[in-house]
Amino acid sequence: MIDNEVSTLPSTRARLTPETRRGLTALGLGGTLEWYDWMLFGLMASYLGPKFFPASSPVAATLSALAVFAVGFFFRPVGGIILGTFADRIGRRKIMILSIGLMAITTLVIAVCPTYAQIGPWAGIILLLTRIVQGISTGVEGPLATAQGLELVPEGREGTVAGTMSAFVNFGILAASLLTFLTVLVLGPAAMADWGWRVPFAIAVVGSVVVLYLRRRLPETMTREELEEASTGAIWTSVGRNWLSVLAIVFVVGAVQVYNYAWTTGLPSTARTVMNESPTAVFGITTLLSVVMVIGSLIVGKLVDGKALSTWFIWTRALAIPSMFLILLYVKPGIGAFAGVMLGGSIVMVLNMTLYNVVTSTLMPKASRGAGTALGYGLGVAIFGGTAAYLVVWCASIHQTWLFSVYGAVLMVISIVLYVLARRINGIHIGR
Repeated sequence: MIDNEVSTLPSTRARLTPETRRGLTALGLGGTLEWYDWMLFGLMASYLGPKFFPASSPVAATLSALAVFAVGFFFRPVGGIILGTFADRIGRRKIMILSIGLMAITTLVIAVCPTYAQIGPWAGIILLLTRIVQGISTGVEGPLATAQGLELVPEGREGTVAGTMSAFVNFGILAASLLTFLTVLVLGPAAMADWGWRVPFAIAVVGSVVVLYLRRRLPETMTREELEEASTGAIWTSVGRNWLSVLAIVFVVGAVQVYNYAWTTGLPSTARTVMNESPTAVFGITTLLSVVMVIGSLIVGKLVDGKALSTWFIWTRALAIPSMFLILLYVKPGIGAFAGVMLGGSIVMVLNMTLYNVVTSTLMPKASRGAGTALGYGLGVAIFGGTAAYLVVWCASIHQTWLFSVYGAVLMVISIVLYVLARRINGIHIGR
């Protein structure tokens, strides 16, 4: 399925200018903030639930908060359609600023919002609305930041963009976990349940001010002529003409997000609820996984810089097919087996998580790259990523974990086939 192609680009790679490096930093830090906020909501669900919903049953209140968390996934495609289209019409820079602004405002609202005891059902309604806006914002942040990063750098430096964007995102996930842990450690369980849960959200608001300042200086990668020619009709005509590429993006993103959420959420949840492992040990191993992802992203980015990205993607995605079956090694309690599966799978996971957003950006022409990649990304995450953790836990609870492994492996195969077809029919528009 791999075309005969030279495996490397010319050995002389253009240097990145200081302006380009600042741009990549501003884009990457936005990803850190977006994913810190996104993960923080899930981590804080057990605290948010009793504060924003009726507290007669802590479990029911927590489930209500998790349901609100899930709502955000289904609004990602909406963000892709709306904000992705505007990114192609009015420019990348303005939407990148708006994306962070929306996340900053909604996080501030959560940090200062009155509780259910103070304003009744309105507390839950406000929380739901903030999550909807965050879903819209996150639906465009990842794919558009990567697309703009690729448009900023010279040809041959796609690996730099892949490693940088992925490392910043993974650092946001790690920061959410660590700051939550440290806040509980410093304040104690009682204060954390009372008011301390607001602290990590307040920290995010401070960080957003810094990112907004940096993004004000982002260079625009759409030319004046391109923006003058852009229209909603032309953008979506281009998306329709490249429908196979959009479909490929849905499965390229969806398959890797099944892997991602299985390892970062599903397996830890299985360990705590089905296998009754020590929460402290589970937390330590998942934190170590996040460290591997941050460092590994930078290594993978350097490794593939100047290489044929399409070849690297196909081979690393092929490695993910057997890797999905590592889950079968953890079918009975044992923290050692859990650690082995988590860390063993992390190698293939970091390869795929580093490359997927850059690969999807290469499939769409510049004129509709914002709308096409964001739409495919949003659908892939909503359909496949949003359900992955639930499926892992459910399959483990009925002692049929192999079903999830087969499901994930099939998605990996489909993503490779669709990517190769889209590449041959519609072509690659950035790099090789």
